[in-house]
Amino acid sequence: MDFYAIATILIVLSAIFGYINVKFLKLPNTIGLMLITIVFTLVVLGIGYFDQTLLDKERELIGSINFGNLLLDVMLSFLLFAGALHTNFQQLKIQRKPILAFATLGTFTSTFLVGVFTFYLLKVINLDTDFIYCLLFGALISPTDPIAVLGILKKVGAPKKLETKIVGESLFNDGVGVVIFITIFGIASKGMEHFSVWHTLQEFVQEVGGGLLLGGVLGYLTYILLKSINDYDTEVIITIAAVMGGTLLAQKLHISAPLAMVVAGLIVGNDTVRQSSMSEVTEQYVDKFWELVDVLLNTVLFVMIGMEMLVLTFDGKYILAGVLAIPTILFARYLSLLLPIKFYKKKLDFVKNTNALMTWGGLRGGISIALALSLTDAMHKDLFLVMTYTVVVFSIIGQGLTVGKLIKKLT
Repeated sequence: MDFYAIATILIVLSAIFGYINVKFLKLPNTIGLMLITIVFTLVVLGIGYFDQTLLDKERELIGSINFGNLLLDVMLSFLLFAGALHTNFQQLKIQRKPILAFATLGTFTSTFLVGVFTFYLLKVINLDTDFIYCLLFGALISPTDPIAVLGILKKVGAPKKLETKIVGESLFNDGVGVVIFITIFGIASKGMEHFSVWHTLQEFVQEVGGGLLLGGVLGYLTYILLKSINDYDTEVIITIAAVMGGTLLAQKLHISAPLAMVVAGLIVGNDTVRQSSMSEVTEQYVDKFWELVDVLLNTVLFVMIGMEMLVLTFDGKYILAGVLAIPTILFARYLSLLLPIKFYKKKLDFVKNTNALMTWGGLRGGISIALALSLTDAMHKDLFLVMTYTVVVFSIIGQGLTVGKLIKKLT
């Protein structure tokens, strides 16, 4: 299939499923779309027992899409910039220290804990895997997905202090998580004899530090350009150019494009910057454009996640491992947040039961699936892909549907 045909099918399906959700299910967009797509895919699988035509077409569609590259190299930058653009910068500034602790120390700790727990969990059900591969699974599943989190938290009315922590963590920890994943992936591929602490530290500083620096430069340049003219059409195009050009430059420089887009979005979306660089009309156009981009790409993304069922290996032990991984990962997340929360609770005002709420509100999504798809067969790709998909589906549907009620009950 060519690009236009793939894009057309995805958008048509997104529109149909979105209509069904709004008209009948009335669920949050993220949850409704993924649920409807999973049901649709199951129906197609059922029909496939009698007639393979529709199933072959859907498999052809999924086979034509490189989900990992499309999400990580293209869609993620737009989604993160849009999310950061509409994030409360002042609240984020106040909560910056715990948010950075959650995104760095929390992600490292969760990666290690999930790796250890998964290693012994798989032994219990007679699925022996090397520890390094379990650690790789910990790295891909530990970052909370900003796309899923932003889409759902908008609907549940969480206290601003709590929402800022969850959203802020999710905006930054995916960049950190991807760097950790790439590092462990390199060790798993080449072996420990090729591992260098100094080289790894250099790569981490280059990816993370470079991403933050590039984002700051992009945000400032965008601000200067917006301030120097008053033409809303051109100003919207400038923000698009910042995202696309910045992403391409980050990829060429081997630095974190996601972190760069988060920082650039936060700078451009800052109220002080808005008031001094945009007219009221420009501000409305920029906001509406990026809201539309956010909704459209989110819609397409979660339809694709639902359809990725077709690439799974439906082995009973794999599914059992995925189900057992759910409480394990939640427990690891709870433990990984303990130290930062205890430390900063004395200095900042935290919402009651912050750890429990952040544990349940830390949703996993497309980023984890994209990383799982990049594993090799030697890394037990089929096993970890099924486990990842099981965790993501539970996270989006199970946690996503109940997080609002939990917040109301515990705060």
